[in-house]
Amino acid sequence: MQQIWELDTIYPGGSQSPQAAEAHKELKQQLAELEGTMPNSEQSVETVWLAWLEAFQRVATRVEQLQSFYSCCMAQDVNDTIAKQRYSQLQNEAAHFEQIDTSLASTLAAMDANTWQHLVATAFADVAFPVLEKRQQQALKMDAAKEQLVTALATDGYHGWSQLYDVVVGRIHVDVEIDGERQRLSVGQAENLFASGEARVRQSVFNGWEQAWAQDADLGAEALNHIGGYRLALYKQRGWDRHLDEPLRLNRMSQLTLDAMWEGVRTSRQRLIPYMERKAELLHVERLSWADQDAPLNAEEAKISYDEACGFVAGQFQVFNPDMAAFAEQALAARWVEAEDRSGKMPGGFCIGFPEQGQSRIFMTYGGTYSSLSTLAHELGHAYHSHLLRNLPPLRQAYAMNVAETASTFAELLVSDAALKTAASPGQRLNLLDQRLQQAVALLMNIDARFTFEDRFYAARAQGPLTVDELNELMETAQKESYLNQLSQYHPLFWVSKLHFYLTDVPFYNFPYTFGYLFSAGLYSQFQHGDEDFAGTYEALLRDSGSMTVEDLAEKHLAVRLDRPEFWQQACQTVLQDVDLFIAASKTM
Repeated sequence: MQQIWELDTIYPGGSQSPQAAEAHKELKQQLAELEGTMPNSEQSVETVWLAWLEAFQRVATRVEQLQSFYSCCMAQDVNDTIAKQRYSQLQNEAAHFEQIDTSLASTLAAMDANTWQHLVATAFADVAFPVLEKRQQQALKMDAAKEQLVTALATDGYHGWSQLYDVVVGRIHVDVEIDGERQRLSVGQAENLFASGEARVRQSVFNGWEQAWAQDADLGAEALNHIGGYRLALYKQRGWDRHLDEPLRLNRMSQLTLDAMWEGVRTSRQRLIPYMERKAELLHVERLSWADQDAPLNAEEAKISYDEACGFVAGQFQVFNPDMAAFAEQALAARWVEAEDRSGKMPGGFCIGFPEQGQSRIFMTYGGTYSSLSTLAHELGHAYHSHLLRNLPPLRQAYAMNVAETASTFAELLVSDAALKTAASPGQRLNLLDQRLQQAVALLMNIDARFTFEDRFYAARAQGPLTVDELNELMETAQKESYLNQLSQYHPLFWVSKLHFYLTDVPFYNFPYTFGYLFSAGLYSQFQHGDEDFAGTYEALLRDSGSMTVEDLAEKHLAVRLDRPEFWQQACQTVLQDVDLFIAASKTM
């Protein structure tokens, strides 16, 4: 399998592609035409609205297409200045589209009841949920002219601070010592070494990581303070008195559901303590440090080639659903995945859509470990979710982040269960259990620390900007609380290094991960209990993910209430069963 993705069928020539530049030029014209032809709130003719909404969705697709393309160019080469420049230029068109979207919401909100009801039954029938959502949310915002001004100013203000992170990460190198030699690594390469089996390597990487990010912590603080200050000022103008209102609306979930989820997590995660204590014993340390969280336990961990990983993932998808397996095989063969381990790449992994082709691309750095295999399954789960939605109207393909993490985590569970059953030795089985519990620690502790940090940051930012030392203290305090004070060393500069805190399109890029992890655990439990048509239920749920709130989605397809802690507590118990298995397995070694 090729480990370098194929982008030429999207736009040939990389960031300098003439076809991409031409598509950008066409987009500008399309936006002008779309803005000039938008019907007013009194227009009730079905055909007029149908034609305009079709054009609106076509333009939305083009914006996403170009943003995805230049994002891929930047991810594969952090020094691609042309990609950065063209992506920045594209933000002007993205802002223009947001302004048109704002005008549409205002027009929908201004419709009288009779016009609205007529159009919902006719022109809006296929996209009723998203257009109703726009109508309702507009009532919570300022008037259209002010919202359009906000969008225009955000391009070089609000979103500009987010782009500063890309500049910083592109120039950072992490100096580490491996086998007595000093090496200079990109952040992506250094991040992979946190899973090294040698304690000295992990500690060297952690020390180099902290030193590298500390050098630019002042820039991080500047950006984070301005992003937070901008949001709070905007919320005040809109009359929103809670900084969680926006992320909850974006995730189509209620405060009751968020509170129920965290209650389930915080009353269950103490079951992770015996695992953490036993892992510390196996690593011959008194307590785990931050750098030990992803440490393998022994030398028996299987090294998995990329070809083996591709075959294994597709094989486990086949057990669940042959259609899912066929999709994965096609995506891998068509080189939708960028997996090569090389310098100059951005850290982390993602799946991104190209709606004009009905395709996705997956970005990661494959390291030959089970963790890398799991990442591949995770991102293919995202891609399959998008694949199921590809023939729906674009407005109904826009699902929230919390639901997005459901398909990806479910795919991981399929693969990890199979890996446990086929482990070649007790040592490999122990390592696999350890890696599953690493994920539990990440989703039930680490993500909670991120959420707690960000929640408290906004409360403090309302009183004024925070210094680097204050941000470090806020981060470390949150980590100690969420990890139940179980670590010997924490990562106070995590807030500088984590991209998610600097994203301006999605505030609170944290709790949706825990939602998806536990929601998928609930889904997987139903699959394990022998529902013969579960694959059909699963696909139907994913297809509805852009057409209803998460509460309605769960009640329709699973008959459960998400705004009560019982579902979340049960989901936690499902994933925490591995603790007893881990301890028992460790005693046989």
